[in-house]
Amino acid sequence: MGGADSGYTVSVAKSGGESTLTVLLAMGANLAVGVAKLVAGLLTGSAAMLSEAAHSVGDTMTEVLLLTALKRSAKPPDRTHPFGYGKERYVFSLLAAVSIFVAGALFSIYQGVHTLLGGPEEQQDVMVALIVLVVAAAIEGVSLAQAIRQVRAERSKEQLDLRTFLRRSDDPTVITVLYEDSAAITGLVIAFAGVGLTALTGSQVWDGVASLLIGLLLVTVAYGLTRTNMALLIGRQADPRLVRAIGRKLAEQPEVDEVVDLLTMLTGTDKVLVCARLDFAQAASSDDIEQACVRIDNALREEFTDVDEVFLEPVPRGDPELRERVRARYGTDLRNLTP
Repeated sequence: MGGADSGYTVSVAKSGGESTLTVLLAMGANLAVGVAKLVAGLLTGSAAMLSEAAHSVGDTMTEVLLLTALKRSAKPPDRTHPFGYGKERYVFSLLAAVSIFVAGALFSIYQGVHTLLGGPEEQQDVMVALIVLVVAAAIEGVSLAQAIRQVRAERSKEQLDLRTFLRRSDDPTVITVLYEDSAAITGLVIAFAGVGLTALTGSQVWDGVASLLIGLLLVTVAYGLTRTNMALLIGRQADPRLVRAIGRKLAEQPEVDEVVDLLTMLTGTDKVLVCARLDFAQAASSDDIEQACVRIDNALREEFTDVDEVFLEPVPRGDPELRERVRARYGTDLRNLTP
């Protein structure tokens, strides 16, 4: 994002092509390693390998959903959806999180429990499984590197630390790929340890435990992504720095005596809906207010490129019911209209 004041930067539009490349690389990697893991799992009988194959199947389904999200969310507004289809990206990203849970986590946990409770079975062709895991790690590493590169570039533009960026990002596709690929690498390490220890000790316990750990890892990833996308679907506020910058911009206008209320909502990636209730100067005529609203609308769109729709409403600052609603949302200090 690029600079306005106090560390806030005007948004530089994210490249849809960059997100698409990240998702395509991840899908190609997961498809390739998924087939290899399945073959190795069937040859060795390893629960951890079969769990990793299910993990890759879930990840591939996730990428298909993310590609669908990128395409459908780019549709322009129309009569039935005047604010556009940006939130479809959040819907399909939420479905992707569910697919990780259903296709990966549940199967992995089942395999782990089945192995721990089942009778002893001798693993075969262990070296095949270990080689497949090493090659899979290398392939997944390429996809993870692309996701990290995109996250680093976007985080640098927005001048945020990694944790804050992941929490505030309005593009769930790249975040999903980052979490998914990080989990994939971690899962491969766990599977390698489980297969290797089972081969060394002859005990299936290690293989079963590895499968359970992979399942729990995927549950954690699915839960985190579900929370992120639910917040976006419900209607999350824009970046607090953007909200404060918009509030200051509104307060600077000569016709505005006070910003009574300021509401923002993410309607899609790089799309922010702004609703402001303003107490205009008593000396301003109705024509003055109309012209001011047009000028303020244009000024906000020009300075803050994420702003997609603007609604300005003249209100009296002393309205008790309105003030109470604002206090309930933002607290007693109405000078800073951000939580």
